[in-house]
Amino acid sequence: MESGPAVFAGTVFALFGAALLLWTGARVLHRAPVAHGVSPVASTALATVFGVLFLVLGVWCLTHI
Repeated sequence: MESGPAVFAGTVFALFGAALLLWTGARVLHRAPVAHGVSPVASTALATVFGVLFLVLGVWCLTHI
């Protein structure tokens, strides 16, 4: 019964983290800004860090079922 929310949370975190990393990579590849009005280096670094963080959190949730 408790594994249902863990599977949902893990899936959501993993999909969001992967999508954020994919989107950030596409923006960097096309030399487009990741966030408007922010330093390109800072926005790319923060988006990458949070993408990896959400992906790891999702995998962690899925492994603790």
